[in-house]
Amino acid sequence: MFAKHDVLVIGAGCAGMRAAIEAHDTGADVAIVSKLHPTRSHSGAAEGGINAALGNTAEDSPETHAFDTVKGSDYLGDQDAIEIFTAEAPGDIYQLEHWGCVFSRNEDGKLAQRPFGAAGSPRTVFAADITGHVLIHVLYEQVMKRMVQGGLQVYEEYFAWQLVVNDGRCQGVVCWDLLNGGVKVIGAKTVILATGGAGRLYRATTNAYACTGDGMAIALHAGVPLKDMEFMQFHPTTMYPTGILITEGCRGEGGYLLNADGERFMAKYAPNALELASRDVVSRSETTEIEEGRGINGSVLLDLRHLGAEKILTRLPGSRELAMTYAGVDPIYDPIPVRPGAHYHMGGVATDNWGATELPGLYAAGEVACVSVHGANRLGGNSLMETITFGRRSGKAAAEWALSENPPVNVPESVQRDAEGEVGKLLGRSKGERPWQIRDELGTSMLENFGVFRREEKMQAQLEIIDGLRDRYKHVVVEDKGDVFNSDLTQAMELGYLLDIAACMLQAGVARKESRGAHARPYDYPERDDENFLKHSSTRWAGDGPELSYTDVRMGKWLPQERKY
Repeated sequence: MFAKHDVLVIGAGCAGMRAAIEAHDTGADVAIVSKLHPTRSHSGAAEGGINAALGNTAEDSPETHAFDTVKGSDYLGDQDAIEIFTAEAPGDIYQLEHWGCVFSRNEDGKLAQRPFGAAGSPRTVFAADITGHVLIHVLYEQVMKRMVQGGLQVYEEYFAWQLVVNDGRCQGVVCWDLLNGGVKVIGAKTVILATGGAGRLYRATTNAYACTGDGMAIALHAGVPLKDMEFMQFHPTTMYPTGILITEGCRGEGGYLLNADGERFMAKYAPNALELASRDVVSRSETTEIEEGRGINGSVLLDLRHLGAEKILTRLPGSRELAMTYAGVDPIYDPIPVRPGAHYHMGGVATDNWGATELPGLYAAGEVACVSVHGANRLGGNSLMETITFGRRSGKAAAEWALSENPPVNVPESVQRDAEGEVGKLLGRSKGERPWQIRDELGTSMLENFGVFRREEKMQAQLEIIDGLRDRYKHVVVEDKGDVFNSDLTQAMELGYLLDIAACMLQAGVARKESRGAHARPYDYPERDDENFLKHSSTRWAGDGPELSYTDVRMGKWLPQERKY
């Protein structure tokens, strides 16, 4: 065993760093494992803001925030988790501010809040349009402070690819040391997964290349169920043709969506909320316009010109820079071509309200987890808040359990030998297919067959494609045989994760015979079916494939009703 700790956090985005900070402050010996330098984590790409009912711009309350979240989830969110989330969010925002987050402010000096989709009040706190960038640097500063104090360590550029399960509980993780090469086994009394999402399943995605579903897959193969895997959110405004995110803050500040005829088409689909309807509604509306021939080269237009140069330069400078660099468009003078792109996975590792999974010693927080506060559709601004609130809660719970139970860390020597054998097999194969082609075919076919709109025949075809790709993956060859920075090896491992996650998503999607939130089947099951499908899908790995069952949604004071915006 290379090292051992009380709490081991896998991932160094906002959820991972917030969990590590809380676990350290609870008194635990903590380590973070990250395949990237922490400030390169995908949380830093979040732009528009973070939700909390502060009431600085208009009247608001945690209860209103909770109702908006339940309604936005298409009533699939667990209402006890949602109420905890919205009640604790304001305190978490003030703590971030005290740590040094330079949030934008109103003229009266209070934290500014902008409108976001499907919100009953402007509640999205923001730092211009680089909110995630600001948060991740502030959290890393707090991590470094605790590293200097002692009791917190970061294993940077360590790729976590297996959980250690022994004596019926999680006791650590198997890593590949990217910098020096070799398998390293790190033991821990508790492990927190905070590895983010799996957007790289799709060719057109806002996600970084690192978002490959690692945490979901290693939990799945350790026997832990995944929850609501069919629900992948498509963000309405990703830049055409690159797929780079253009923040919802553009619409929050008053931007319009136009079709090829110059029509502000959201008036047809969401006459009250218009561009600020929920993301699933806006993405479906855009896709309908494009498919019915009112798009422009497969996109629609995001028009900010009427906002004026001053507002764009002060509130949306990052979006302007992205549009100029990657689309050759200055939004002060011309609209930005946009279309829906894969953005956020509502599903993930099933946890309770403290981040605990059913496997003792294993916790999860952030996009890798499913508490579930997002249900079938996430509201913009809620994901950053989830990373902070549930990152903090999971860090506290994991540390308290480790310190109070004080279980021995017992990692058999066979764990390292077996892991080294698996790596040796991959590196030893000299003939076969390289990973990139399988990965490209997966991304293209997922976009075609499991996108904004879902059709039975296309989903069935995609299941066959995934089966074929998984067969081909068994013979994949790693061309780079070296130890140091062998990205060829880690990308082959990531591809295996992506294929397994895709199989889980398709199985759950075919079985959900209704339209709910991001899972839209307008051609065969256009309506929501609360009688048969007001329930969470639950996926376990059985032998060589996923096995599906269902669990109850934890309801509360809000009963399902028709969603109108």
